[in-house]
Amino acid sequence: MSHFSTLRTKISDAEVLKSSLKDLGIATKTEADVRGYNGQRVRADLVAVLEGEYDLGWSRNTDGSFDLIADLWGVAKKHNQTELINSINQKYAVNKTLAEVKRPGLQNANVKLMVHS
Repeated sequence: MSHFSTLRTKISDAEVLKSSLKDLGIATKTEADVRGYNGQRVRADLVAVLEGEYDLGWSRNTDGSFDLIADLWGVAKKHNQTELINSINQKYAVNKTLAEVKRPGLQNANVKLMVHS
């Protein structure tokens, strides 16, 4: 029986996700295995290599969005999983907005970025 959970996310840009994880000091691998309970592994497009024996992974769906795949029980042994996932999502949202603002035609846009914590 697999211990992995799959959660829908609003993440759709792998490069922004990768840079967001880097900003948070989390190492990444592409096309790698997500580590789970008792040596179980599942393949993902992008993997956040966490301290300990468990990882977070993201797999692309046909619509371009990503699902988060993780052994959440295992991740919770060493990390506050809610805080960790929220901080990744928040960093992604900020970086995605900044990337959008840098697109041609938006340089002169007056953007106010409000981050709630």
